[in-house]
Amino acid sequence: MSATVLPPPLAEAIPLKEVRLEFPDNRLLIDLCGQYDRNLAAIEQKLSVQILRRGNQLAVMGEEPAIAEAKLVLESLYERLEAGKDLETGDIDRELRMGASEKGTGIQPGDQLEMFRGGPVEIKTRRKLIEPRTEAQKAYVQNLFKHELCFGIGPAGTGKTYLAVAVGVSMFITGQVDKIILSRPAVEAGEKLGYLPGDMKEKVDPYMQPLYDALSDCLPGKQVAKLIEEKRIEIAPLAFMRGRTLANAFIVLDEAQNATSMQMKMFLTRLGEGSRMVITGDRTQIDLPRGVSSGLGDAERLLKSIPAVSFNYFTSKDVVRHPLVAAIIEAYEADTPAIG
Repeated sequence: MSATVLPPPLAEAIPLKEVRLEFPDNRLLIDLCGQYDRNLAAIEQKLSVQILRRGNQLAVMGEEPAIAEAKLVLESLYERLEAGKDLETGDIDRELRMGASEKGTGIQPGDQLEMFRGGPVEIKTRRKLIEPRTEAQKAYVQNLFKHELCFGIGPAGTGKTYLAVAVGVSMFITGQVDKIILSRPAVEAGEKLGYLPGDMKEKVDPYMQPLYDALSDCLPGKQVAKLIEEKRIEIAPLAFMRGRTLANAFIVLDEAQNATSMQMKMFLTRLGEGSRMVITGDRTQIDLPRGVSSGLGDAERLLKSIPAVSFNYFTSKDVVRHPLVAAIIEAYEADTPAIG
């Protein structure tokens, strides 16, 4: 006689909860859900919840922590639509990556600039209104307006240079500075610059193109060309900064991880009266020859204790390019030892 085999005891089921969120504007609710509810599907997949539309309400079902996070994401995206802003796939991805717990900006409420009190952090340029989208980006923009010397350090695609140029244009058109100076090391060119066709401007322009692109997003093309011709906007390799004192200017050094220690010291000491200086870089993309130390790391080590200098750090959660870029950065970060 064979023994009866009993099935293993079922795991205790975790009770699922339901929360209903009401959205008064049905037109905005349609935009929130997305075509064929694809926005809701993205949130469901990421947070392991189920979202059903019932009239002007969304019913969110799942475990309590996931429901709470989905509620924050949905409400934040709806507020964006209420403000008249478009909702794109990247916006949903950023909200999901930021998570409910990432609320720290590094700036206390009582320490914010008056211009940002009681309202969103936005940068007004001639072409459009630019909005930092993550908490780290908002803190960075606030520091750009507040401090005379700022560092933005983090991976590609986090808006370090773009936001710095936007703030520079904003301060230029409001008369807070007289000129904009954008620079970066032409490390990739090295000694081969002389072999490239054209004059010096034509030789270095390919390395300056990201700076031209950021400017073109903030100012009409004809105005950019005119201001460059009048030398009220300068775009030049780092080597061209030697011997100058830059007064009443907004100065950006991009790709600063490729500046040597001597170049970084030279650049920082160009700061003159009435000027603002921003240094941006990614410590994981150093192209300097082996054995040559990066000036960005030295500056971070030497200047971090100076209260008037602001250091702002970004991670893959602040990427504002294609969502896949964030996943690529995270994969490389997981495979690379932390850089001190």
